[in-house]
Amino acid sequence: MAIEIRRLTGEELKKTLGALAQLRISVFRAWPYLYEGTLAYEENYLGRYAETEGAVIVGAYDGDRLVGAATGEPLGGEYEAFQAPLRAKGFDPGKLFYMAESVLDPAYRGRGVGHLFFDEREAHAKELGFGEAVFCAVVRPDDHPMKPADYRPLDPFWTKRGYAKLEGVMVTFPWQDVGESEETDKLMQVWYRKF
Repeated sequence: MAIEIRRLTGEELKKTLGALAQLRISVFRAWPYLYEGTLAYEENYLGRYAETEGAVIVGAYDGDRLVGAATGEPLGGEYEAFQAPLRAKGFDPGKLFYMAESVLDPAYRGRGVGHLFFDEREAHAKELGFGEAVFCAVVRPDDHPMKPADYRPLDPFWTKRGYAKLEGVMVTFPWQDVGESEETDKLMQVWYRKF
């Protein structure tokens, strides 16, 4: 299975939002996100990428089928919940590029696509004049009943990419977990890199 990586902006980005919504619902249902997604929520959440200057989707395609995607945008276009903790620690959100979600169909993992997602988003950020990037990683308790026994955190991968945890910088954002009847706040650790 050959995978083609495409960097999408503008109209191409807008045309991909529906496929990205379906992919997010499927992939994020697994640990550690446990996301009980709906298309209505996705339409609202992803709609901001269509409106934010500088937003990007890096799509991974098997033929015409989107099998993975990574999103990003200037942090100034993100929800205030993502900006405020960084601002409180002295960062200027206007100078940070936000590496948002990365989702990949499990059948396509282990082929270097994760690195390509970071490469393409970082290149896009540099082209826009950014020299710093952040992303958020979901924090779940080690004893969570839904944690798979074979789960391996991605911390070593991110560290190898040059990112480090910003100690004490956490984002709180709500979504509905699998098995929950309503949204609850989730904690996410902020990671940072200067290019």
